[in-house]
Amino acid sequence: MAAELICRCSLRIVDADLRLPLDQAPVTVLFGPSGAGKTTLLRMLAGLERPDSGHILFRGETWFHSGRAILLPPQQRRAGFLFQEYALFPHLTVLENVAYAADRARGGELLQRFGLADLAARKPRAISGGQQQRVALARALAAEPSLLLLDEPLSALDAATRLRTRHELRRILLASGIPSIVVTHDRAEAIALGDWMAVMVEGRIRQAGPVQEVFRRPADALVAQSVGVENVLPAVTAFREGGLLVLQVSDHRLYCMDAGEEGPVFACVRAEDVVLTRPGPQSSSARNRLNGTVVSVTLEGPLARVELDCGLPLVALITAQSAAELALMAGEAICAVIKTTSVHVTA
Repeated sequence: MAAELICRCSLRIVDADLRLPLDQAPVTVLFGPSGAGKTTLLRMLAGLERPDSGHILFRGETWFHSGRAILLPPQQRRAGFLFQEYALFPHLTVLENVAYAADRARGGELLQRFGLADLAARKPRAISGGQQQRVALARALAAEPSLLLLDEPLSALDAATRLRTRHELRRILLASGIPSIVVTHDRAEAIALGDWMAVMVEGRIRQAGPVQEVFRRPADALVAQSVGVENVLPAVTAFREGGLLVLQVSDHRLYCMDAGEEGPVFACVRAEDVVLTRPGPQSSSARNRLNGTVVSVTLEGPLARVELDCGLPLVALITAQSAAELALMAGEAICAVIKTTSVHVTA
């Protein structure tokens, strides 16, 4: 039996083509901007929405096939679903909520496992947001599902609780041994939670693969922008020199690794890969040096986001300490240094 989830189906704006290797992807992140169709895709997988066409297969079992008139209801798919607002029964206690999907013995066991035993007699309104999330997750696992679907599971939490909960959620998902798909539009959550990542933009899966690979090498400009690559620069392949590809970007040339690209492309550079120095002679071996001026400096906690005008717009992300040491101010002359290995070329 193939350890895969295959979903090729359409509904309204969603036209999804997704193939997940479940043995390589204990936790898959379905990532993309709001309105991309992520929740609709999750609901189709759960059987809560009927696709207009296509098919869904899970471990070789057909869950939906429009051509063969197959539509398994949610209870036959055994897919656990964790909603954004958790959807706990307000009139039931924590134990009763969890036991609703199994029995009290199984419910009590899960409360112990999730560190919730002391809250068994409380109602959902009497516990914190993080505790409510664990109760909802315990209830989803109580039915021993074959697939766990989580729709923005951290969105209802305040920022501080969300930060504390990310790694705990991943630990729980891995320990369950059940393949999981987590919807999020938050880059930090995607990195913290996922082994595999599918990027969804405008109703379509634009790229899927290991999380770090997708972030490092976005398949196209839309994916690059979606995963937070701050510098996506229109470019043209100019010539090759010394094993490197030379791009013409506005009035500048950027050197990058040569992967055989031709014609109009985009040069993608993460803000954290832009190094700032004062103009002048430097001993660095970096091939790409762009002189310009500082447009703005915005502090973001321990980091500083620096917008530059180098004849083309650039964004750099450096430490606040480095920004202070460079005494960066709007209008100041600055040099942006970018390694060839930090320039990723995409169509």
